[in-house]
Amino acid sequence: MSRRLGRLLVVLAGVLALLAPAVPASAHVGGEAAGSDFDGQVMAVTPELPGVSVRVLQFGDELELVNASDTEVLVPGYSGEPYLRIGADGVWRNVHSPATWINLDRYGRTSLPASADSDATPEWQQVSTRPEYVWHDHRTHWMSEGVLPPQVAADPGREHVVAEWVVPVRHGGVEAEVAGVLTWSPPPAPWVVWPPVVALLVLAVAAGLVARSPRLLGSLLAVGALAALWHALTTPEPSVTTGSHTGAVVSALMPAAATLLCAVLGLRAAWRGQGAMTGLLAVVTGWLLLVQGLPDVDVLWSANVLSAGPDAPARIAVALLATLGVGLVPGGIAAVRRFRDTGGAPAGVPAPGRAAAGTA
Repeated sequence: MSRRLGRLLVVLAGVLALLAPAVPASAHVGGEAAGSDFDGQVMAVTPELPGVSVRVLQFGDELELVNASDTEVLVPGYSGEPYLRIGADGVWRNVHSPATWINLDRYGRTSLPASADSDATPEWQQVSTRPEYVWHDHRTHWMSEGVLPPQVAADPGREHVVAEWVVPVRHGGVEAEVAGVLTWSPPPAPWVVWPPVVALLVLAVAAGLVARSPRLLGSLLAVGALAALWHALTTPEPSVTTGSHTGAVVSALMPAAATLLCAVLGLRAAWRGQGAMTGLLAVVTGWLLLVQGLPDVDVLWSANVLSAGPDAPARIAVALLATLGVGLVPGGIAAVRRFRDTGGAPAGVPAPGRAAAGTA
């Protein structure tokens, strides 16, 4: 048994070493947060611009414009000065536009250089060779860090429209407006989120620490693997400047597949009564679950979730990943220690296939 555990540990260590660079990328793409109480949406582009698509990212923090037409799109800055040109030859940004510098920071906390002048003749600098661009447009999101909008602070128990915003654009000779809305929603109540999280954490530790059979521990591995697969398959579409949706899903599926493999082996070992093997696989699975779920843990206390699927299953999946990840590591270690010298059964319980003393 010890030799088999050692060989399996070496194999799993090699797998984890190969997956280590890819695992952090499995977190739902989009930037700094997977959850937020704010949310932004583009409501309309008026008039419609053929070949031009606009959407908000990161709950309103960023604006993305893709111009697949042959006509250039001009985006003005906050004083109406030329800011961006997005066309077939790529993206050009006016270095004299104050927006060029203000938009470098999420909250506009950037000192303007002396050359920033909305009245100066534009000086265009190419920033991309593709007809697509993502930037912080401060008209689309809430700008006061750590301060709630007044209407939210006055009544935080219900949803509010924080702002209705407009970003003007010019498509060739056509003047158009991108209109959107920024909303705020109350986060989930703590009493809804934390009791199940604590209960699941206790269950995962107890499955290895006190359970008479490794089967409960093996079952929790299967639950965690299903959560990892759902989490990977509902990876949201990244910005066009980051990569394709298919590539993001494939990247997320790599650690999810490793988790599934460990869970299958762990479940098989559990049903065969191999408690020490189940415990070892629980430790590895717990680590994989934790690394996949931890970057997105803010969805547990946020109203909106960055996911290609419904919010509720996405929030549950992250809760399972993070909680089982934390609980299975100590639970697995406890199971290895308890079952290692008994062939799968804890002290005082006959191992499967082994006759009790005095009955042979």
